[in-house]
Amino acid sequence: MSARTARTARTARRTRLFAATTVALAALALTACEGDTSDTGASAPAASSSSSSPAGAQSESPTGEKESGNGTEGNGSKETNGSAGSTGSGSSGSGSSGSGSSDKSDKGSAAGVSDGSDSDKPGKCSASDVKITAKKVSRPLNHLLLTATNTGSKTCMLPQYPAARFGEAQAVPPVAEATKPQSLTGVEPGKSGYAGVLLSSGDGSGENGYETNTLTIPFEDGSIATVALPAGGVYVDTALTVTYWQTSMDDALGY
Repeated sequence: MSARTARTARTARRTRLFAATTVALAALALTACEGDTSDTGASAPAASSSSSSPAGAQSESPTGEKESGNGTEGNGSKETNGSAGSTGSGSSGSGSSGSGSSDKSDKGSAAGVSDGSDSDKPGKCSASDVKITAKKVSRPLNHLLLTATNTGSKTCMLPQYPAARFGEAQAVPPVAEATKPQSLTGVEPGKSGYAGVLLSSGDGSGENGYETNTLTIPFEDGSIATVALPAGGVYVDTALTVTYWQTSMDDALGY
């Protein structure tokens, strides 16, 4: 091979090597460009999505409820301040229910509602607020009707029976147990209670009889009522008996 031919061959090899090198470099550059483009393309949509959503835009939560961009709705979302009625004024929460019972208690006290104490019960009658009168009746024979009228301003309770003292008698007459009512007799202002008195036996079997024109009846508080007897007085003997105080005149004269 001549020197000229050898130079020509070397030149051809260099040309082919340069071309191959150029192709390889171009391929590497293309690969690098595709890699940059792929990375940029993956992150770009997220940035675009984030930036394209307005600060106040609404999105749906997993439960289907709409939430604002910052996680609350206005000044108090369901997640932040709770549902209506659980807290805050204007609800029917704990504050109003507590005050309701207090108001009722105050109103009850102001209205003077009875608490069932002894102060609400009628007191015992006294000679100062009860007037007793005595009247002879034609039937039953030898009977006297006592009427106790409440002249006071409050209802009061009469004693069980009138402990009547006729004249100078040292003892009070016995009471007819058959006439005992279920409870004490109370008399309202202007109302009356009644008691019957058997003065003497009708068949003359009584003893130690005497005439008298005075009658006194004591009350449980120590006061004593003086009762005016019918004109001419009354005759009493050992048959003298009284009934319990009754609310009915007929019951008082039934013995």
